[in-house]
Amino acid sequence: MDPLSRLPAALRDVPYAGARHPGAAALPGSPPYDVPPYDVSAGANCQLYAYAVLRHFGREVPPLRSAELWADTAATARAEPPGPLDLVLFDAGEVPGRPAGYGAHVGVYLGPGQVLHLCKEAGRPAVWSYADFAERPRYARFLGAKRVRGAGVSR
Repeated sequence: MDPLSRLPAALRDVPYAGARHPGAAALPGSPPYDVPPYDVSAGANCQLYAYAVLRHFGREVPPLRSAELWADTAATARAEPPGPLDLVLFDAGEVPGRPAGYGAHVGVYLGPGQVLHLCKEAGRPAVWSYADFAERPRYARFLGAKRVRGAGVSR
């Protein structure tokens, strides 16, 4: 079964919108989208999309940017190996003068060989393998995985 088919329609057809990220200002007259419940109906970047998916499964993540997520120890813990519904981060390698995780791409680990994510290239939610990420220079390095504290592992 296609992993996307298990999500509600509101999470299957989210358009990529790079400007809609944690910390970005909401459009005038619209609700904030970078605080729970993470309104992604008008689009999202990778982080907001991943957080909305986790929220659908009862896991709350604060609106952290990728470097903040990677450094966070209050809401998340590093997960090795990743388990279903852990957040996984990919990047092109270290960025001089920036913290680890700066600019990293965030997805949701579904299981062996499957990461649900939203990116500009795909335009809509997609499931890629680790090899798919490795083929693209900006996602070539698997930085690591983070598990929402108190969530356990859904296997």
